[in-house]
Amino acid sequence: MALEDIFKPAPGTRPAVACEIRPEGVIAARGGKKHGETLLAFSPLHEGALAPGLKVPNLVDAQAVRSALQSALGDINARTGAITLVVPDASARVLLLDFDTLPSKRQEALSVVRFRLRKMVPFDVEGAAVSYQVMSEKDGQLNVLVTVMPGEVLEEYESAVRDAGYEPGAVLPSTLAAAATLVSEGATLMVNRAGVSVTTAVTQGDEMLLHRAMDLPADPMAREEEMAQAVITALAWYEDTLKTLPSTMYYAGPGGASGAAQSRWASLVEPAPRLADLGPAETVSAVTSIPAGVTAGVMGALA
Repeated sequence: MALEDIFKPAPGTRPAVACEIRPEGVIAARGGKKHGETLLAFSPLHEGALAPGLKVPNLVDAQAVRSALQSALGDINARTGAITLVVPDASARVLLLDFDTLPSKRQEALSVVRFRLRKMVPFDVEGAAVSYQVMSEKDGQLNVLVTVMPGEVLEEYESAVRDAGYEPGAVLPSTLAAAATLVSEGATLMVNRAGVSVTTAVTQGDEMLLHRAMDLPADPMAREEEMAQAVITALAWYEDTLKTLPSTMYYAGPGGASGAAQSRWASLVEPAPRLADLGPAETVSAVTSIPAGVTAGVMGALA
């Protein structure tokens, strides 16, 4: 199974059920009976059950993850079959690379991309799942969005889904999935926080301009400071590249936008754009209680 390589796919090209595995728990979603309705369910994970990263195990308590998958998917009455699986950003690497050209045949192009990745990621590229999508062509260069995930890590997540009775029909890192919830044709800045990692990204229409993921310190005080620095760096890149500052910053993560606005890291960001939820929960029908700020990945996966 390869990573899903479509940034914003045509409607109906992905499975009609999506599920995201986050440190907080498992979120499942599917379309409801009413037009435009989305059913959501959440099953929590105990602290430490999931440790996202580039080495196994990510699923420290695989049984707990499997049970959470079964619970969340069962709560939305998802039939056994293919689902879109959204995995933590920390479990993969997403890069924006420039190429002078790529072969027209996809397998040949993948070989070129793999060769380029060999010295760029700290794991075996030959055994990894690799996907790519051309974002744009400017000044004779191709700007390519590349996603790479260690094979054994991908297998770990896929096995959990299969053990729960489903099939991973597509796999997406969290922020790439969440980006599909953005409808603005202009540039947008988003922040996706999960556990002790954060991703900042900038999109413009169907193009990813920036994607930066980083681990955060274990110490809570240092974590807030590093979180603020990650956001400040993204804002500086936005201003330098686009010659303006965003009026709104979209946030996914614990507490949602309202919780983030009251956090210490947000108070350290100057100038601070208005915070808004990425994939707001009011657009869905919740089957179980859903924590604020965790719906963006599955909502984007179904977009």
